[in-house]
Amino acid sequence: MADTPLRAWLTIIGLGENGRDGLSPVALAELDEAEVVIGPPRHLALLGPLRAMAVEWPVPFADGVARLLALRGRRVAMLASGDPFWFGAGSSVIANLAPHEWLAHPQPSTFSLAAARLGWAVQDCACLGLHAAPLARLRPHLAPGQRVIALLRDGAAVADLAAYLVALGFGASTLCVLEALGGPRERVRCFEAQAFALGDVAHPVAVGIVVAGQGLALPLTPGRPDALFAADGQITKSAVRALTLAALAPRAGELLWDIGAGSGSVGIEWLLAHPANRAVAIEADPQRATRARGNAVALGVDRLRVITGRAPACLPDDPPPDAVFIGGGLSAALLDALWARLPAGTRLVANAVTLESEALLAAWHGRAGGSLLRIALADAAPLGTRHGWKARYPIVQWSVVR
Repeated sequence: MADTPLRAWLTIIGLGENGRDGLSPVALAELDEAEVVIGPPRHLALLGPLRAMAVEWPVPFADGVARLLALRGRRVAMLASGDPFWFGAGSSVIANLAPHEWLAHPQPSTFSLAAARLGWAVQDCACLGLHAAPLARLRPHLAPGQRVIALLRDGAAVADLAAYLVALGFGASTLCVLEALGGPRERVRCFEAQAFALGDVAHPVAVGIVVAGQGLALPLTPGRPDALFAADGQITKSAVRALTLAALAPRAGELLWDIGAGSGSVGIEWLLAHPANRAVAIEADPQRATRARGNAVALGVDRLRVITGRAPACLPDDPPPDAVFIGGGLSAALLDALWARLPAGTRLVANAVTLESEALLAAWHGRAGGSLLRIALADAAPLGTRHGWKARYPIVQWSVVR
């Protein structure tokens, strides 16, 4: 006899501003059969009277997951906005469930509705959820002509967004404020960021942005301008950084340990290479560690994890990295510790500027192989009434795969 599949106890229902009227017949049936309906107060209010017991999702969000799991075994409908799996609660909830325990009925996301109102192709827009994230996550997308659709917390966040764009030199950008899309309260208003003067923006709100202005757009390639990074001189300079990132060869979803991070520039550029990349910056100097955090936030990669301490004593326990960069604090003890700990296949790149560090890398090159590169750069500088070449300190770079 064939096994009878277990019926999902949890139905995740995407809800729009039209409430019950916007639901499919299948989603309506699941809602009517539920013993418990759990969701934010605004979503519960959109449904009106319910047969089931209504439970408000608490703040912070994580507390609601435990409350939901306590209902396991009952028929539960969970309410979420639009598409629960696009900047929604869906993935956070099902991480705790087996595949047979849940099903979902999404509706058009706010991104889809916004694009439909503005006549934009969704695939050509950057879609960002900024309702619980810093506005600086916009930074990598700020280039003239680019289009962004961003979900925001409330009307005050729209004013903050306009001010943020003005401060970066993108005040000429067009902002289209999209309120309560898909419902009777829907409203769309467009204006330049530098002319923002609205005081009545209603939640839920999204903003479509057409970027314009004279602000500095972040280049897409590594070796971004040094001026983008606050530093006290302890920074891997632009040209050397470009060669370093080329040697590190970031791939989507990989983890970097940036040891002796200084300003955090290498770890930040690693993160800018792909949105799924992860990085841990390890810096012994507390002021530099704080500066690295600030640089990461300012450049839109606040996911940089910064550890204040000296390697190898403070190396993370889990998970192992895909690549390691040593930009400061190079020592025989550090290399010994890394070599004993790193799994096979880990890429390691170390830069040295002193004779002693060069000798250490030469010795390890003889022991473990890899490649040695000597980077000698010079800048044009005034020489009397003319110009000549002023050499920088040469850098020796060792690259190896464990």
